[in-house]
Amino acid sequence: MELAATIRNYSKAKGGPCRVYPAPFAVKLKEGRKTIVEPDISVICDWDKLTDRGCSGAPDWIIEIVSPSNSGHDYIKKLDLYADAGVREYWIVNPGREQIIVYLLEEEKFELNHYTFQDKIKAGIYEDLWVDFAELDL
Repeated sequence: MELAATIRNYSKAKGGPCRVYPAPFAVKLKEGRKTIVEPDISVICDWDKLTDRGCSGAPDWIIEIVSPSNSGHDYIKKLDLYADAGVREYWIVNPGREQIIVYLLEEEKFELNHYTFQDKIKAGIYEDLWVDFAELDL
């Protein structure tokens, strides 16, 4: 919740269009496909994607918090789904390892960076949002 609040507070302070939705929040990644996911945190900047059932289309930024019981799901299956759907940025936060993996997936570019809970991480979809994991109560 701290991470979602940090992003929400930033977006509200900047008066930006992006909205933050914590789970449970249904996301239908692509039209014509039945696959529906419930990311831990979804950031959606295009309000036309919002429906009374959740989000229809790829969120701009998705954050998953790793659960020990299904970590491969976040690292492999969801990464493939999100990249294919056009999610611009995907963070995997692993509290057990105190590590964050950041994937920037926009414009035919695929960039991967590793961080720890001691790092300050720049959010790719925003000009000046830095998330300081050392300050979060995770």
